[in-house]
Amino acid sequence: MSEKMNIGIILGSTREGRVSPAVGEWVKSIADKREDANYEIVDIKDYQLPLLGEGDAPGIAKWNEKLAELDGFVFIVQEYNHSLSASLKNALDLARDAWHNKAAGMVSYGSTGGARAAEHLRGIMGELMIADVRTHPTLSLFYDFKGQEFAPQDLHLETINLMLDQVNDWSGALKPLRK
Repeated sequence: MSEKMNIGIILGSTREGRVSPAVGEWVKSIADKREDANYEIVDIKDYQLPLLGEGDAPGIAKWNEKLAELDGFVFIVQEYNHSLSASLKNALDLARDAWHNKAAGMVSYGSTGGARAAEHLRGIMGELMIADVRTHPTLSLFYDFKGQEFAPQDLHLETINLMLDQVNDWSGALKPLRK
């Protein structure tokens, strides 16, 4: 049997009132039923990262150590002003080698399912040598949320599982490049 991959579900927002923890826990609950990888929530808010160029904080080293432990990622991406959050962009920029030769999927949300933020993230991932997978579940603020309450439709389950299949397969395929 092949070695289980370690996949981090990265919460891409640090704002007060954010719903990314609920979305991340929902993705993790689906992932944990699969038993094909070790999944964990990685909340960038826990690392208290400074803005890039504003000094060195202990959180940067811890952030890089956590990323180095992981074989792949699922980014929970919310769309703010047609793009990803500043806190996620900053977290991406505060690491470099720890991202290289790993795979990632995205679960995005927003008024257009977070599609514009996800497309911005794809360009950034290319520069960081993260192989992004094709399948991309999108959640609508109009159909998957009731106000601030996250209420996803069951129709997303198949897409989430397909995305997780791809993240696990690509993470395993890229493992020899990480050694």
